[in-house]
Amino acid sequence: MKSRCFWVSDSQLYIDYHDKEWGKPVYDDATLFEFLILETFQAGLSWVTILNKRENFRKAFDGFDYKIIAKYSENKYESLLKDAGIVRNKLKVKSAITNAQLFMDIQQEFGSFSKFIWSYVDSEPIINKFDNREEVPATTQLSDKISKDLKKRGFKFVGSTVIYAYMQAVGMVNDHTTDCFKHLNL
Repeated sequence: MKSRCFWVSDSQLYIDYHDKEWGKPVYDDATLFEFLILETFQAGLSWVTILNKRENFRKAFDGFDYKIIAKYSENKYESLLKDAGIVRNKLKVKSAITNAQLFMDIQQEFGSFSKFIWSYVDSEPIINKFDNREEVPATTQLSDKISKDLKKRGFKFVGSTVIYAYMQAVGMVNDHTTDCFKHLNL
């Protein structure tokens, strides 16, 4: 039996997410945006809640296409608030639209969101060597900095904890614990 990170439950959805996605470096803007949306909706909730609703989010938010989301009308916003398949938080739904618009502003400025976000780690994942859950931080000075920079640009629901979870999810940091089979096998 493979040894996995402490947070992985016996849910096949969780196991697949851990084994195939979490911590694997993502440089594609579309996927980076998907994770940004999912992490912002996760704020204050458990990740498994979001993971279980991921396909509903994908359907409700037009496949996470930021170009479409950026142009959502008031009617679309209202329909999202009635969609029981997603987290129906007014501020989070509104932030998805705002963040899509700002995501494209960053693309305009830097050529891609990937170039922008990965510049914080010189385009290379930070490989941490945490032995147990107590060592894995919820935030770091770097997540504080990225959070502050994104907030200055107008992004919503991008506190340091959300940003650190985002960095873990998209592989900017490799926080697979040293006893996990994925630690150095991404």
